[in-house]
Parts: sequence; C-alpha cells; structure tokens
Amino acid sequence: MSNDILEGRWKRMRGSTKEWWGKLTDSDLDRIAGKRDQLAGALQEKYGYTRAKADEEIDRRLKEFDQKHNKPA
Repeated sequence: MSNDILEGRWKRMRGSTKEWWGKLTDSDLDRIAGKRDQLAGALQEKYGYTRAKADEEIDRRLKEFDQKHNKPA
C-alpha cells in the first residue's frame, strides 16, 4: 500500500493502530502521521521487527482493516 493511501486513512485507522501495536504511544502516532516508513520504523524500534517483518505486519493489518470496513484492499 502506498504512503498516500495510508495517509488518507490515518485518522480512521489511528485507534485501530494503537490496539494492534499497544507499545506505540500517542506521541509515536503523532510522529508517524500516516507515513508508512515512519510506522515501519516505529515497529522496528518498539518490537524489534526487521523491515520486512514490519512491512508484512502493516500490510496484514491494513488488509484486515479494509475487510472489516468493507473497503477493497
């Protein structure tokens, strides 16, 4: 998923993001501001993920979010 798509959905997804990755603080979420690279970096920092694992987790969660909200992935 491109940065533009993530940024466009960020406000709706922010609460879910905190549920998925509870180690992310409100400050982290403010800094991320819907930017995929920033989210991946935060996941690497907080969870010790590799970049590939962070990207995989982001894709998986976004797909779940889209399915739950009846939006095509």
